[in-house]
Amino acid sequence: MRLTHEMLDRLDQLEAKYGHLGQDMLSYLDGLLYADYLTYWDYIHLDTLLSLQKPQTQFPDENIFIIYHQITELYFKLSLLALQQLLTEEQPTPAFFLRQMRRVNRYFEQLVQSFNIMVEGMDRDEFLKFRMSLLPSSGFQSAQFRMIEIMCTDFVNLLHHEHRDKVSAAAHCADLYPYLYWQSGATELATGKKTLTLQQFEQKYRQDLIQLGEDYRYKNSWQRYQQLHLDAEEAEQIRQELREFDQKVNIKWRLSHFRSAVRYLDNKPQIIEATGGTNWQKYLPPRFQLVSFFPGLWSEEEKGEWGKRVG
Repeated sequence: MRLTHEMLDRLDQLEAKYGHLGQDMLSYLDGLLYADYLTYWDYIHLDTLLSLQKPQTQFPDENIFIIYHQITELYFKLSLLALQQLLTEEQPTPAFFLRQMRRVNRYFEQLVQSFNIMVEGMDRDEFLKFRMSLLPSSGFQSAQFRMIEIMCTDFVNLLHHEHRDKVSAAAHCADLYPYLYWQSGATELATGKKTLTLQQFEQKYRQDLIQLGEDYRYKNSWQRYQQLHLDAEEAEQIRQELREFDQKVNIKWRLSHFRSAVRYLDNKPQIIEATGGTNWQKYLPPRFQLVSFFPGLWSEEEKGEWGKRVG
């Protein structure tokens, strides 16, 4: 086979690359010569992936529950990768900012729609039985979702709405942490004590989340948006993308989660507790939490209607 100009050019580039690193290009070519062909199942570690479901009971639909939550966490990871790529860029262009926000919007669009996998596709009676073997674990303990929240907005915007106007946004995240909105979702109503679910979560993630809040204090999505220099068209495009993301995460995603809980736990006249003891009736509906990543993009009228209707 005759070496073409393109092939010789690639060899020159490889020689320059490895020479710059003090490496012998021929050794790497030998490695390429002896290496086996890559297969799809090896590349994505398919056998490992399919072995990660470890049901705690013999109920078949517990597998649906596990796989659904694993898929959800993978979408959270995709969202975090998109946000990290955006927020670690020193001077993101408007086009790059828009591209990354469109990515996370697509991920959460899939998440919002995906709840039908459980609502319509999992046996209610089986769920109410196998869920008792999962105590005190809860989807509440998803640290990746908390990371997405923290990377999207100022820490103060994640406080329970009753505390937001009573604290300084410049306060250290450790001082603001006790007032985060999700604290009330895993606190016993009768005693005011933290549930075991919340205690476990804080023991593992509290310090990491506080540090993340400090790391992204001046470079979260809301801060980065305000630092952009935009013309009128760019401003409108990004504004609409951010508003859509705010709605998807803080209204539609939460409402989908709430409707799923109603489907399985609202057994009138009895209300069944969530596995982690979370107060899901008050914690999940967005009209009670009033969480918004980008409050400056909404009118006072829109804020007053937050979570009451889906736009």
